[in-house]
Amino acid sequence: MLVNNAVLPAPAQVFWVFIEAVQSGQLPHHLGITLCRLIVSFIVAMTLGIIIGYSLGRSATANRFFDHWVIIFLNIPALVTIILCYVWFGLNEMAALLAVVINKLPNVIVIIREGVRALDQELLAMATCYRLRRWVVFRHVILPQLHPFIMTATRSGLSLTWKIILVVELLGRSDGVGFQLHTFFQLFDVASILAYTIAFVVVVQLLEWGVLRPLDRRSVKWRR
Repeated sequence: MLVNNAVLPAPAQVFWVFIEAVQSGQLPHHLGITLCRLIVSFIVAMTLGIIIGYSLGRSATANRFFDHWVIIFLNIPALVTIILCYVWFGLNEMAALLAVVINKLPNVIVIIREGVRALDQELLAMATCYRLRRWVVFRHVILPQLHPFIMTATRSGLSLTWKIILVVELLGRSDGVGFQLHTFFQLFDVASILAYTIAFVVVVQLLEWGVLRPLDRRSVKWRR
């Protein structure tokens, strides 16, 4: 508030820029596009990550073969993957989503694999003694134990996916929040950058309190 210049605008100025962006429809439009990309890439990465991570955790042979590949992809810089996807597949939506999935996938695989390794073997042995069906064992024995690891992968994945999507949009898309931030950077419009950041914070909090927290409470009812 004391500085209030182009580099560090006052909160009131940022607030009015935010209101104008909402009223003009620009912010909802670009934020909606980014959210669509987030949802699609997040669902694909989580689904594949859970399946692969569960398989590696249950099979020592598969884990030995794929462990080095997982570590390699886990440490490849996101920027490199994004650039290669755009070079190989073109500046299109498929390349953008693929870049996000590739960057997110190893993180989910590692977390779920460690969760499977931590399963209570005595509970699994008891389920085998009672000759329970595989789906029953997975639903009532395995899934409750994996729940904390799935939620960890979900929360870390959302934060990671947000950041990667912005870079993807900045480098190769003509819409979305990342594209807008790149435009504001060229115009040196710090107020608009902060206004879009506020929108991000609001959306993340809505996802946390409206989706993740209720799922978390519902999934741990069996412990009470």
